[in-house]
Amino acid sequence: MPHAVIVAHGQPSDPDPAEANLAQFAARVDALSPQVSVHSATLAAPGALEACLDRLPEDTAIYPLFMARGWFVTSALPKRVGSRKVQILDPLGIDPDLPALAAGALQGAMADRGWVAEETDLVIPAHGSGRSQNPARVATGFADALALLLPFRSIRVGFVEQHPSISQAASGLGEQALCLPFFACTGGHVLDDVPTELTRAEFKGATLPVIGELPAIQRQIAAKLTESLGADPH
Repeated sequence: MPHAVIVAHGQPSDPDPAEANLAQFAARVDALSPQVSVHSATLAAPGALEACLDRLPEDTAIYPLFMARGWFVTSALPKRVGSRKVQILDPLGIDPDLPALAAGALQGAMADRGWVAEETDLVIPAHGSGRSQNPARVATGFADALALLLPFRSIRVGFVEQHPSISQAASGLGEQALCLPFFACTGGHVLDDVPTELTRAEFKGATLPVIGELPAIQRQIAAKLTESLGADPH
């Protein structure tokens, strides 16, 4: 059976909880991809990725659970992989199917509430960066693609590490609003920064799970792993 490793950033100050959460995430993807054995490791847990890869064959695939092809994906991850002959796949955030899959989840959330897109505002909190515009470009590109798929009354993107802030993006909205965090994992930013910013904005709408936790996205990851490793999906 082919093997794959889902890799996320993790939490350097306290690696163990994030490592455990990612293992649970990988277990859900593993259940959706019966022809692939799915493992996990965070970059923040010292030696975790190296130890995982040392137990697996060289044709293992690595799935970066990141929202942009930034420094961690293009530099830190290959450096940690070293000379091991593994396949590093594209990160979650640049999957071309991501906007359509998210649109389906958003349509379901609105249908559950009896809402229509034309009367609903959407807030997209994202990480951003004070050093590179690439993460912001990915998030705003995702928002632009969503706008072509669903006619929301407004789509507003706010960032943790640059302007506009999440609180600026979420301010002045009524109760008919959705918040879809553009994050791969439910980590510190999602648990702390996003709720704090929404509270500051007096956001009255509903907050959905982060992109990576949506069931359709986890099915997509399973499909990508199965396809990349040449496994029979049946």
